Parts: sequence; C-alpha cells; structure tokens
Amino acid sequence: MKLPSMEIPLEKAVVTLILLLTCIPLLLKKSPVVKELKKTTMMTPPRVIEKGSSSSSSATTSKNGNSTKCDIFTGGWVPKEEAPYYTNRSCSIIHDHVNCMKFGRPDMDFLKWRWKPDGCELNIFNASQFLEIVRDKKLVFVGDSVGRNQMQSLMCLLSGVEYPIVVSFPDDYYKPWFYLYKTYNFTLASFWAPFLVKAEQDDPNVPSGSGIFGLHLDVPDESWSTKIDEFDYIILSAGHWFPRQLMYYENGHLIGCRKCGIKNVTDYPPCYGYQRAFHTGFKAILGRKNFKGVTYLRTFSPGHFEGGEWNKGGNCPRKKPFRSSEMTLDWDNLDMYSAQMNEVKVAQQEGRDRGLKFRVIDVTRAMLLRPDGHPSRYGHWPGENRTNDCVHWCLPGPIDSWNEFLLEMFKEERVNATGKEARVLE
Repeated sequence: MKLPSMEIPLEKAVVTLILLLTCIPLLLKKSPVVKELKKTTMMTPPRVIEKGSSSSSSATTSKNGNSTKCDIFTGGWVPKEEAPYYTNRSCSIIHDHVNCMKFGRPDMDFLKWRWKPDGCELNIFNASQFLEIVRDKKLVFVGDSVGRNQMQSLMCLLSGVEYPIVVSFPDDYYKPWFYLYKTYNFTLASFWAPFLVKAEQDDPNVPSGSGIFGLHLDVPDESWSTKIDEFDYIILSAGHWFPRQLMYYENGHLIGCRKCGIKNVTDYPPCYGYQRAFHTGFKAILGRKNFKGVTYLRTFSPGHFEGGEWNKGGNCPRKKPFRSSEMTLDWDNLDMYSAQMNEVKVAQQEGRDRGLKFRVIDVTRAMLLRPDGHPSRYGHWPGENRTNDCVHWCLPGPIDSWNEFLLEMFKEERVNATGKEARVLE
C-alpha cells in the first residue's frame, strides 16, 4: 500500500502540525505491506501499559503449573498436535466467506499452530468457564466484518456447550445481530459500524455514483453509540475501511480527504481519519452516563496481500507462519496501530474519573505473523468472480486465539473485581 504524496502550503501549517502529531512521519522510506527480513528483528510496536490493567498482561500458567504474570500478546507461533477446537461440521454457523474447509482449502497445516507467549503458557479456551463468567451479562462487538469474524469464532468455540437462540438476525447484513445463550442468560450482539463515526455514501463533493464515503469525524455513528448502555462488555474495532477514498468533515465542514484528488483539499493518510474516529468513538462511550461496562479495544489486524493490492490480483499464498525475526510492521500498519493506542491511552486516563475501564486485546503482532490464516480464494467456489480475501480469517483458524486472549482478560478482570479465581468447569 503506497501513501499519496503530500504538499501542504505554508498557510496550512496548523493542519501540518496536527498531521505530524497524529501519525508517524510519512517522509520516511516506506516498506511494503508484507516485508520479510533476513537479519533484523521484529519492530516492537509502541504499547500502552496502564498500571494494574488487563490491557497489557494477563494471568496465565507457567510450565511448572504456578500462576504467573506475563504479557500474553508478546510471543510466537509454535507447532501443536491437538485438533482444532471445532470444524465446519461441528460448528454449523460459519459464514461462507471464511469457511475455508467448505470451499476446498487443500492444506490444513495452518491449523497446527498455537500462540505461545514469551515466558508462560496461554490456557486453552474453556467454553464452560467463559459462559460462567458472562452469566447474566451482555457483550457486543462494534465494528466491521473482521469484528464479526471474531464473533463467529467465539460462537463456534462456545458451540460445544451451547448454541444460542437467534433473537434478531435481519436479512440486512448491516443491521444489528442479537443472540441469547438461554442457559446462561448471556446476550451476544453485533453492531455494524465500520467507521465508528457517522458515514454517508456518495459524498456530495465527489461525482455521483462514485461510492465514496463522507466521514463526519466528530460525530459518532448512532447505530451503536446510543445503544450501548445495557451492555457489560464492548469489543470495539475497525480498520480495513479506512485506506479507501474518503472525504473528511468536522463541524459540518470539509477539512480534507483520503485519495480524493480534489484541488485545494488536503489529502491525509488513513491514520488521520482512523485516529479521529477512535477519538470520537471513545468519547461517545465516556459520554454515556448510564454505561457502566468495560470496553475492550481489539487492535488492528494486518492484511497480507502480496503481488498486488486487494483488487489488483493480490493474494496470500503462504502456508505457514512467519517467525518473529522475519517480519516487521510497515509504516502504514504501524501508523494505524499507533493511532489506536494513542487514543485508548487518552480514554483510559479520562475513564478513571468515570470509573470506566478501557482494555486492549493486542492482536497486531500475533496476526502479522499469520499470512497463512486467510481464506484467499477458499471463501467462494472456483470460477466465481471474486477477489482473494487476505483480510478475514478462516474458521477455525488463528483468529480463535483472539478469544483465548479475551477469556484470559475476563478471568483477570474477575479476579481484580472479586479477589477470586474463575472456577474451571470441565
């Protein structure tokens, strides 16, 4: 992904200053989206570590069986012999575009890896334990289709214990989904909000029918922001809609764009609108007087297109994970990651005054190493005129680790709140 060149007139010095403060300088030499290294180590993204926060670490089990503390998000992928938690036969709710087994993916080696944190072990996912923790609770995923990808992973992980009742699954993909795990009185929901902020398609400042969205960066999307009061947990995420052509508005006025090519309109990189969107999203949560839950930011999950962009023949043909020493975040992905982390740090600080908690499910480094986990051409039948998918994740697949992370964080949250370990149910 190449970022556009930028020429900022002297009279727009203020805009330049904002850009420099919100994004990593773009004058540095760019690296490709997937960059292999031979003699360098992985660039460690900046981390937000709140003292006593589950956003940075979680209680896990060390090799000697003792409880310990470690950063569960720093580590590598190691071989495993165990079968996946589920298959497309044991879990009947997998959507076609991530149902890689259904569409004939020939290699299953991508299922033979598990995430191993440095210095400890990540516990396997225990569905009964998860459901006990969320008994009488409500959880919502807010974001785009990758967020729903994680939600379906969670539903498949829980399917060995219970399938939910469908409360609301409208014909319109972009409407809210609601499910109820009746035995546990646990509600699981999904709100479609790929930009988190108010978005209007076919922006009036571009040719009609172009499909370009206008984003009101200071206005939260009311399809989710006004409906969260009843939820105990929010999993907030977004990302892959921001590199496209966009128009940016604040206070109702056009302030810039992304790849619009319009004279006298400042062209920003994706991380500008991305950071502003998270700023507005977190501000909306903080502004809900009746919301008492915990917000989990799920960090940016890099795509792995090689040989071209998503609509220009790009593909993800690799068959195994990278080692940590083989990969680094390129500047585009690092910009996106940093934008999220900058804003969640602000939200954590402001949340203390309200008694609201903001945590981070930091999947970025782990998923950077998994170019083998995408559907590629195995999310549809051969011969269908579709692009290769190197953004979403096969189910089952490495995305299941996100919910292993989530369970560990829930367990630590429960210990912090009650002083008691979560009961393990076999």
